[in-house]
Amino acid sequence: MSNANEGQELTNATGAPPRLSVGVDLVAVDEVQMALANFGDRYLYRVFTDHEVACCLGEGVVRARHLAARFAAKEATMKALGPSDRLPDWRSIEVRQDESGRCTLRLSGHAAELARSAQLNDFAVSLTHEGNLAAAVVVALGRSEP
Repeated sequence: MSNANEGQELTNATGAPPRLSVGVDLVAVDEVQMALANFGDRYLYRVFTDHEVACCLGEGVVRARHLAARFAAKEATMKALGPSDRLPDWRSIEVRQDESGRCTLRLSGHAAELARSAQLNDFAVSLTHEGNLAAAVVVALGRSEP
């Protein structure tokens, strides 16, 4: 397969090469289900925002699948941000879901600071779950110094 841009360096509007960072994570649904059973709301509201909890309706394994996918997205985001000092608070990485079901990321607090520091300003997230596994991929795009 040939690439039309082969041998050409990609640049952004400033002439600098774009910065790309990717994070991937896989979570066992039964681990999230066990944390919910053992710690209940203490676990739920330590890790997830009100919006995330509201989007994850259902009971038992159904709810755990949706929460596990969001947990994987939080982990994948941390990997894309690549913090070298302290990790951001779980709730500073929020998976937002619109009426159509499309998910986006909203960063706040230390997670937003890490993104600014790494010059990452555009994020895409994809979530999935099948059986006992939930996964997420986060792609972050920004600019490099010229």
